[in-house]
Amino acid sequence: MSGDERHLELPFTGPATFFKAPHVPALELHRTGGRFDVGILGVPFDFAVGFRPGARFAPAAVRAASGRYAVPPSGYYDFETDSYSLGGARLVDAGDVDVAQLETAESHDRITAAARALRAAVALPLFVGGDHSVSYPLLRAFDEVRRLHVVQLDAHLDYSDSRNATRWANSSPFRRAVEALPELVHVTVVGLRGVRADPEAFAAARSRGHELIAARAVHAAITDVVDRLPKGENVYLSIDVDALDAAELPGTGSPEPEGLSYGQARDLVVATVRRNELVGVDLMELAPELDPTGRSALLSARLLAETLEAWWRVRAESGA
Repeated sequence: MSGDERHLELPFTGPATFFKAPHVPALELHRTGGRFDVGILGVPFDFAVGFRPGARFAPAAVRAASGRYAVPPSGYYDFETDSYSLGGARLVDAGDVDVAQLETAESHDRITAAARALRAAVALPLFVGGDHSVSYPLLRAFDEVRRLHVVQLDAHLDYSDSRNATRWANSSPFRRAVEALPELVHVTVVGLRGVRADPEAFAAARSRGHELIAARAVHAAITDVVDRLPKGENVYLSIDVDALDAAELPGTGSPEPEGLSYGQARDLVVATVRRNELVGVDLMELAPELDPTGRSALLSARLLAETLEAWWRVRAESGA
């Protein structure tokens, strides 16, 4: 069997790792003595949801689905441009954070520690949650990044001060982040919609100058929305899968109608990557048990693959 055939083995052959990358736990990466291009860390925590749980199972589901998109040694081939991307990229599966379930502060500390360890060993860290509350402890691991911007694809603002007497729910991660991180200077949210908006949260986000963009604006003119994305900044990209329309991706705890198409979400991701310096990516709120077809996990894995492909092309163009 040739090397290429081993790398292109069937998706369902194991062991299951993200994109069939080698597995090295995050807290042991320093022992490898090398540096990877991309590291992927699972964060199986969904104890902060106010509706339907299940995102704790997302890292395992995305691992299994991502076998479909394992990167061949030559990279992904783009027939439209007759070119390859991600050829020779060094990927590593950094395992899962061992969360402490109902001990929120302890779980947050473990998540931040694992994210810091991953950042120290890879050029681009990628995180698969989990509910959106874990974006806050992940962002704490980027506290030294100057003038950090967040681009958030999401149906919901996730900027409430408190919901149901908790300040640490999945409705509050970016409020907590801007409070705790002086260098987090701006948040751009794309895909907003729904009838359960929190007026206090929107007022607070607007008062800080955050960019709030409805899904309807994307449907009307995506090129205009791209012009409203940050440019030339250090960007952390946070993808809540409920940004996509529930007809395309039903496996999420709080689906909303009239969401983004897969193509729109991908184009926004690619534009964000091309316009900025990408420092980290997370994908949140996939609840695979709510979609027995497996389509939601497959779309999530593909969106991550296309995110990595866009980042790699930009990196190659810059000579990095």
